[in-house]
Amino acid sequence: MDYYLKVKDVSKSFGKFQALQNTTFEVQEGELVCILGPSGCGKTTLLRVIAGLEEQSSGQIIQQGREITNLPPEQRDFGIVFQSYALFPNLSVKDNITFGLKTRKQSTKIIEQRLSELLSLIGLEYHKNKYPSQLSGGEQQRVALARALAPSPGLLLLDEPLSALDAKVRQFLRLEIKNLQKKLGVTTIMVTHDQEEALSMADRIILMNKGVIEQIDTPQDLYSKPQTSFVADFIGKTNLFKATKKSDHSLMMFGQIFECHQSINHNEIIVAVRPEDIIITEEVSNKDTISGIVKEIEFLGSYSIGLIEINHNNQRENLICHLPLDNNAHNNLKKNSVVNILLSPQSLKIVNH
Repeated sequence: MDYYLKVKDVSKSFGKFQALQNTTFEVQEGELVCILGPSGCGKTTLLRVIAGLEEQSSGQIIQQGREITNLPPEQRDFGIVFQSYALFPNLSVKDNITFGLKTRKQSTKIIEQRLSELLSLIGLEYHKNKYPSQLSGGEQQRVALARALAPSPGLLLLDEPLSALDAKVRQFLRLEIKNLQKKLGVTTIMVTHDQEEALSMADRIILMNKGVIEQIDTPQDLYSKPQTSFVADFIGKTNLFKATKKSDHSLMMFGQIFECHQSINHNEIIVAVRPEDIIITEEVSNKDTISGIVKEIEFLGSYSIGLIEINHNNQRENLICHLPLDNNAHNNLKKNSVVNILLSPQSLKIVNH
């Protein structure tokens, strides 16, 4: 067995609505996996099914070689942090963290030792006698995390754990959670709708859409090697264009032939091009180059975004590109000026519909 958790062909229906369809994936021990996707894609349902809080319609869940498909939550080995933290308002930080240990009838010595370790880990040693209402949102989140980790679960489940926090605290805490997870080596599954969160924290990302897994990959490969138009469009900004095959490594787009690094297997294809892969050039060349008109320039500090309109046979396509400020050619760009756009073979990604 080379996996810690296996989810096999799991489906879930609510009446006629299919929330999950034949969901299959594996999680390695010590891995941090993010389940990412838009609202309503089934990611929270999947997490709840893994926790036993929701019963699947079909499929299997195996944890460390033990089938847990039909076990109640209390017989599964996990800790969970909800979006709302769900701290007990009438209990102090200390009592919130040790609640799970006390219900498991642990000795006072073990409880005190574990409490000391966890308070040190989350940096709240001097807040142990405070109540949740006396803590900031970030501090409450840390207490919820410590409470989930207190019984030393084999699996940590995080349901949108940072969504209620403001941007600065969120950015700081995601780094803290990632470092904490690596330090403890606890296998973790985190649900999020925030792609930046998933890209910065995950070892691998499970990207979902309408109850189906679109792609499972490392953050780097998900961004640079999208397999479908949904993946390309959901992760970062991208341009999607229709094109036709000319040869195994060339295609026709905007009435121009472009070389392509990937093999082309279908006659009608979708091409994804990232804004940062588009080169504005002063050189006029027929190869891999097309001209367009600058319609908008949006200044964003370290770079600008250009909206270029390409007109071919009265068919207009808009192309978004990054314009770094250190390039003189870009500094001279003005609205309604004509520019040449170079699309290298490596910049064209063939994706499925």
